[in-house]
Amino acid sequence: MTDTLRPVQPSAASAAEAPDVPAPDGPRKLKRSIGVVGGTLLTISCVTPASTLFVVVPDLFSTLGTATALTIAVGSLLCIAVAFCYSELGTLIPSAGGEYAMVSTLAGRLAGWLVFVLSLLVVMIVPPVIAMGTADYLAPVAHLNPSMAGAGVMLLATLAGLLDLRANAWITGVFLVLEVVAAAVVALLGFAHSERGAGSLVSMEVAGQGGHTDTVTAMLVVSGLAIALFVTQGFSTAVYLSEEMENPRRNVARTVLATLAISAVIILVPVIAITLGASDLAELTGGDISGMVAAWSNSAVGTFVSLCVALAIINAGIVMVIQNSRVLFASARDKAWPEPVNNVLSKLGRFGSPWVATLLVGVPGAVLCFVDLDTLYGITGVSVTGMYLLVAVAALLARRGSHGHAPAWRMPLWPALPVLLIAVLAYVLTQQETSHLLWTGGITAAATLYWAFYLRPRRESRWLVTVPEDTGGPL
Repeated sequence: MTDTLRPVQPSAASAAEAPDVPAPDGPRKLKRSIGVVGGTLLTISCVTPASTLFVVVPDLFSTLGTATALTIAVGSLLCIAVAFCYSELGTLIPSAGGEYAMVSTLAGRLAGWLVFVLSLLVVMIVPPVIAMGTADYLAPVAHLNPSMAGAGVMLLATLAGLLDLRANAWITGVFLVLEVVAAAVVALLGFAHSERGAGSLVSMEVAGQGGHTDTVTAMLVVSGLAIALFVTQGFSTAVYLSEEMENPRRNVARTVLATLAISAVIILVPVIAITLGASDLAELTGGDISGMVAAWSNSAVGTFVSLCVALAIINAGIVMVIQNSRVLFASARDKAWPEPVNNVLSKLGRFGSPWVATLLVGVPGAVLCFVDLDTLYGITGVSVTGMYLLVAVAALLARRGSHGHAPAWRMPLWPALPVLLIAVLAYVLTQQETSHLLWTGGITAAATLYWAFYLRPRRESRWLVTVPEDTGGPL
């Protein structure tokens, strides 16, 4: 029988007899303070379209050339099915634990624990990696050490993460406007200086050694899908914020789907424009987008775009720290750790934010900026793919028993979509580099041992996923 969870409020007597069980007044809950607009601003900021465009996409250009836009488009289509799964599960299980709360409740505690570990890998690695790109885009006004600049961004994001969530929604909203403007400028300039026709988007060409042209194979495109999925991955932040959303039964699905649609457009349109506007394949493969912008316009415009990207990276850092601190807060509230650790991580500060968890996310992130994290991009891609796979399995099980009658947003074409998604994601995993699979597999194996020797023997008092009862409001 699957070891799933059905959280209940303990009685006063049981709480007194078992100190590991939450107190009679229940686990501490986050304050509901944001709607669809605030949630979408925060979630799109976590996707961080401009920094993704300028930091992650150039790596895809270097390996996929003109097939980059096609790969991102296919990844975005796959993400529609993923977004449907998140929307249904996020309204059914509206918890700050996000993926792990959904999967634990529906597919069992071990599956939920592994999702938590995979999500923790993603959320701990990505912010410092992106933050280290700040120095490159501040270069027009100041020359900074990438590690020092990245650490500064992480510390700034940590301070912002200690504030009220509503305040952060407005802060990130202002920054988001600037990064959308930067992406729009790139798109307009690229289309205005087109060097090739729309047919080049499916020509599957990349610059090879010695100036000749190589053909991009279908298998190379498939292997690039893990990073393409990561490009728009931030839409899942909506489920982490579901516990702080007003009327989550309705607003979580709207936020997830709106975020995916908006972020896909913000990223994909400039990628198409860059592909068409690059003077040759060598320039496209080089991935120097700022250089292309300067060549298409002038240095002032290039400087403006670079500064907007730097702000976008800071914006992403703030939102990622917010998201990641909620993951740690929820894991402590759900008794994932020894009791002294749980007590510290579940503390809420003056503004209602989990301040200890925020510090434990931001400060180590600043330290990681001094570590070589290049290979961890591959590990992140594998982790995201594996996490989506387990979420799809949970979506396949979401209509069993009482869950099938619970009020929630329901995806179309169920169960065909989860089944198709599971098959495609499993195949994508088989096409990833062996070293990245081994690193991720080793970490999940260690997590499984922690589960087997610590969590499972204490299953009555550990890893008790909390699902807030006050989901409120009609669908």
